[in-house]
Amino acid sequence: MTSAETGDAGSEPRVSAAVAPAAVAVEGLTHRYGPRIIHEDLSFTVGTGRILGLLGKNGVGKTTLIKILMGFLAPNAGRCRVLGEPSHRLSPATKRRIGLVFEGHLAYDFLSIAETERFFAAWYPRWRRDLFYDLVDRLDLPRTHRVGHLSEGQRSQVVLATVMAQDPDLLILDDYTMGLDAGYRRLFLDFLVHFARADGKTLLVTSHVVQDMERLVDDVLILRRGSPPLQTTLDDFLGRFRRYRLPAEAVPAALPPSCETLHALQPEVDGSLSVFAFAEPAAVSAALAGHGLNAGMLIETPMTLEDAFVGYTGTY
Repeated sequence: MTSAETGDAGSEPRVSAAVAPAAVAVEGLTHRYGPRIIHEDLSFTVGTGRILGLLGKNGVGKTTLIKILMGFLAPNAGRCRVLGEPSHRLSPATKRRIGLVFEGHLAYDFLSIAETERFFAAWYPRWRRDLFYDLVDRLDLPRTHRVGHLSEGQRSQVVLATVMAQDPDLLILDDYTMGLDAGYRRLFLDFLVHFARADGKTLLVTSHVVQDMERLVDDVLILRRGSPPLQTTLDDFLGRFRRYRLPAEAVPAALPPSCETLHALQPEVDGSLSVFAFAEPAAVSAALAGHGLNAGMLIETPMTLEDAFVGYTGTY
């Protein structure tokens, strides 16, 4: 079992996301920028037909990891295979099977919407013109409209349609939400889920809008500074990681440290204390009582994925 599967979140066995042959397989990946370690001994998989949400705070190496997966960077150590090939030696045929939205949305401003479709269609044998226009026509703009005259959100919509129309087997989306308002973001998510499920596509997705992931992903890979990565299914993470609350009157001036049972303790603005743990109420109560806290006032509170992400990685 890899470190990505064991994580640091308690003693129960981790549920592996690799239930199908891996579209992405990373083993012992290490990468540095000078003396600064970005990834060290990172291992994880993305099973074929799965949707993986890559989560982590700014600066933990999500973009660096995508650069390595796409062959823009070669890792200092370890192995990284994408669709069966070493990531830093991807063949042209394999690159055509990967759709990428990365570090902003590349578009040719001098082309019209129709010219954009014709230009990219020439490069991709599996091009799906119907899918491109199914998404783009919802902008309610003439197809002669220049890309350079679109708003940022409209440009994003054209770029996302261009990537999906390539009909890739693996789709990598690095913060696809750039410029999309709530309505267009939801529309694109609906399209993306249907696209992936209908044709068995594999997706690796990052986003600063964490709540979107709850509607989209099968699995999560959470990167956290100073800790092994956590890879598990979304259901397993939300089912086992829990938030408890102590009211303000039960919170001491000096908080106990986190430990194996108590993953994190976060003071709230109203004076109460949120306690995050991969543990049942009885175990959490016992751990708190061992530090002299009034655990009898402890209550479990529901969480969204965004709540759980902040609880797991920390507020700051």
